[in-house]
Amino acid sequence: MWGSASPLWDAFVRYDSGWYAGIARSGYSYVPDGRSNIAYFPAYPLMMRYVGRLLGRTTADFYIAGIVISWTAFVAAVVVLYFLARLDLTERRARRAVVFATLFPFAFFFGVVYTESVFLLFTVAAFYFFRTRRWIAGGLAGAVASAARPNGILMLPALALLVWRSAEPTRRDRMLAIAGLALVACGIGAYSLFVYRLTSIEGGSHNPLEWAATIERWGYNPGGSPWTGLFNLIGPLATHPYRYLTTVPMAPFDLLNGLAALVLAVSVPFVWARLGAPYGIFLLVNLWLPLSSGQYEGLGRYCSVLFPFHIWLAGSVSRRTSTVILVASAMLYAFCLTLFTNTYPLF
Repeated sequence: MWGSASPLWDAFVRYDSGWYAGIARSGYSYVPDGRSNIAYFPAYPLMMRYVGRLLGRTTADFYIAGIVISWTAFVAAVVVLYFLARLDLTERRARRAVVFATLFPFAFFFGVVYTESVFLLFTVAAFYFFRTRRWIAGGLAGAVASAARPNGILMLPALALLVWRSAEPTRRDRMLAIAGLALVACGIGAYSLFVYRLTSIEGGSHNPLEWAATIERWGYNPGGSPWTGLFNLIGPLATHPYRYLTTVPMAPFDLLNGLAALVLAVSVPFVWARLGAPYGIFLLVNLWLPLSSGQYEGLGRYCSVLFPFHIWLAGSVSRRTSTVILVASAMLYAFCLTLFTNTYPLF
């Protein structure tokens, strides 16, 4: 972060953090048929750019801006999460949902220079505004979420179902609801238009979805069977766990990521039954996309932002069971944070 090693500050700027800082400082560039920073969506690095310029122009200034943005966004996110949970739960259980989200084993990503906190804030805000029929505010929040990460657009089916169920039977309210849904797509749409112009100038590909092709060059190829990756993990764990965990270099990290996804995948029908189809659909599609790529990388942090799981868990377990879950989660949180901080490949 500072140009020399810092055991404290460097913990905030591992792995993808460098890509975000590079975009914040120097903007986007396109490498035809190669890996380039257009794979990283703009909402978070643009926030880093404008906050960082208030501090200075060095790389460290942009990193500090990222830390400030992540922590501020997460505090705001859990406040909004509490009010969203209160639509379905008692006050005590809504607070418990916040604690579950805060101590999820991969929740440390909310405090580092990654997009998780910004994405969580605007996703939860979009659902809260749509559930309270504030369609335009929800659409604007959804637009920021879809400009923060590619899977932000996957909230649209769930939000559309909320509109179908709760929009008032008046022309004005329905038009506002449709406008809100359209706004959600504007984030990813605006970035795709920018990528089209960038690739036209630098590479001649004229492809607004070049960001998706660039992501695939990192080995992410969604569209396969979503259960294949989990079966490939469960198989060796069931037959030869010791040999698998001690001889396959990525096995311990794949296990942590895979278990997080497996737990949330098992919860989908329960979330659907208790909280309704919109939350179930949101959870399902946001698990399907990363799982269908066959990669374990990133599954834990992708799961950390799937707030319906935390709300369902808080509303379903007893106080004693909740305590057990929180203690186990806190232990795993500390373990995963230690791995991430010490540059083990848990990302």
